[in-house]
Amino acid sequence: MAGPTGRGRSLGAALNDLLRAQVTPRHRLSTYSAKHWHAQLSQLTGTRRGYEALESAGLDVKSDTLIKWLSDPEYNVRRSYRDLIHTAYENVAIVPADPIPDHVKNGQFEISGLVKTGADERERGNRRAAPLRIDGSRGDWSDIEALWLAGDLRDDDFEDRFRECPDLCGRPGVGDCQLVVTRSP
Repeated sequence: MAGPTGRGRSLGAALNDLLRAQVTPRHRLSTYSAKHWHAQLSQLTGTRRGYEALESAGLDVKSDTLIKWLSDPEYNVRRSYRDLIHTAYENVAIVPADPIPDHVKNGQFEISGLVKTGADERERGNRRAAPLRIDGSRGDWSDIEALWLAGDLRDDDFEDRFRECPDLCGRPGVGDCQLVVTRSP
């Protein structure tokens, strides 16, 4: 079958794998690992994006104050300023997730593998049984997308929300699978 494929030991794992293969998830940049306020400030002031993050976090100090802070890691900086520096640092360190594209939300999914639907449990997508087909355009993706954008879409959350919408899969209970999910073009 043509189209992207997601694999996993559960419906949620396969769907998450399929989604991550097509869209950038929320993640932390590996170069942002400083813990101390001085190291964070030094890294932030090294880029334009860092200065913009400091400004948007609300850090409003004169340039000579900033120079004093940067020249002495033991400088006594108020807690409120350290909190603003940390907030700006985290805002730069975290890359937001791309939204789930319409071609995924409106896609046709084929599920192969051991699939349990109600009392019916069987291998799907082989010579004896067609894959389970699901029309993604009939579902409500709002909860799934909210969790995805927040970086909190775990496999079981994806599976629960994908299964809870009877319009999405035509019947509840799709799951308990070792499967391959393929989105048809």
